[in-house]
Amino acid sequence: MNAAPGVALRVLVARSLDEVLHHGRSLKAELGQVLPGIPDSRDRALLEAIAFTALRQRARFEAALDAWTPRPLGRRDAPLRALLYAGFAQIDMQLPPHAAVDATVEAARVLGRAHQAGMVNALLRRAVRDGFPPVAADAAWPKWLRERVRHDWADEAERIFAAGSTPAPMWLRVNRARTSRDAYLALLTAQGIEAHAAPALAEAIVLPVPLPVHELPGFDAGDVSVQDGSAQAVAEALSPAAGAHVLDACAAPGGKAAHLLERDPTLRLLALDIDARRLRRVGDTLARLGLAGRATLRAADAATPDAWWDGVPFDAVLLDAPCSATGVVRRQPDVLLHRRESDLDALCATQAGLFDACWTMLAPGGVLLYATCSILRAENAVQVEAFLARTPGAQVDALPDAFGRLDGPGRQRFPGDDGMDGFFYARLRKA
Repeated sequence: MNAAPGVALRVLVARSLDEVLHHGRSLKAELGQVLPGIPDSRDRALLEAIAFTALRQRARFEAALDAWTPRPLGRRDAPLRALLYAGFAQIDMQLPPHAAVDATVEAARVLGRAHQAGMVNALLRRAVRDGFPPVAADAAWPKWLRERVRHDWADEAERIFAAGSTPAPMWLRVNRARTSRDAYLALLTAQGIEAHAAPALAEAIVLPVPLPVHELPGFDAGDVSVQDGSAQAVAEALSPAAGAHVLDACAAPGGKAAHLLERDPTLRLLALDIDARRLRRVGDTLARLGLAGRATLRAADAATPDAWWDGVPFDAVLLDAPCSATGVVRRQPDVLLHRRESDLDALCATQAGLFDACWTMLAPGGVLLYATCSILRAENAVQVEAFLARTPGAQVDALPDAFGRLDGPGRQRFPGDDGMDGFFYARLRKA
């Protein structure tokens, strides 16, 4: 790419946004492919920030295009829309306007849009001058999902919608097997990194301003991991007995399995995932944290235990079920683009199948923690209630208020509560 570095970066982010906006690609997958090819960490951080801002503020930027262009951009103009979103994002981030506008206009030429460079220039300069039109907090949410959120959480709906477009803080989990939270906080302070301990979680530290992972002291050595507070709470909610035989039924990418082992290296833990490629990430995670060999890793479907289970019951099962991810929209803003109403029925059926199968592998007196990063009751309280109704001997182990609002047999946390992501937890015991 024969372009100045700033221009090349805008070309990359526009192409990535085009893939996410118009071709169904996930933002996580796209960034995972693009970022490793950028040598400068500052450029990687900038590209990521532009992409996230463009998707979080997509509704505002689309409103600007509707108001400022004489006719809607057509299908052939999809790459142009992606580039304009990237330019608008830079202005919204308050990057220096001159550099943001000039580099984005030049990127239009590199992308074969020289005939539209003047239009790009005019639209970006208008955004600098006038700002963006206001939109409703739910404008980026598809109609079917807006209606479900309002049906489930009428009093909280507007707060949920607003949280989806708000950047999240960076949560760290200190590896207690290698260092203490106080020691790691002191290390961050010494390096001028703003951070504070989260009182409700024993290993959690919050960074109000996120950093690139490689800038975290001791990350490569396994002293710390990046994990939202709501996900860290899973280990406390499960609380297996010392040395217990534990199944992590949907383990990839491995953060929760690693946390359990950091807290108790004597656990006999089986980390299971249906996707062998994603399971390799679990192995990488455990190796970085000094936990290689502490868990058994197996690529298999937890919903079909007859194909792999040796018949030895588990004392505790973590079922972090596949879900709509509606509780983590602020971290995965493309969820609002890609999730379809028809997905929900399929997800609920998958969750129910996993629930029933995991229960058969649980020892009498054992505990199963059902968890999702969803805010939809169909995947959470309603799912657990249906399981309890069809499962004799399943009893609710009540979780305290620290895990969120009481909702039927479980606890629901909303996005932004205590700075955490949206999450649901239900702890059941086999009589």
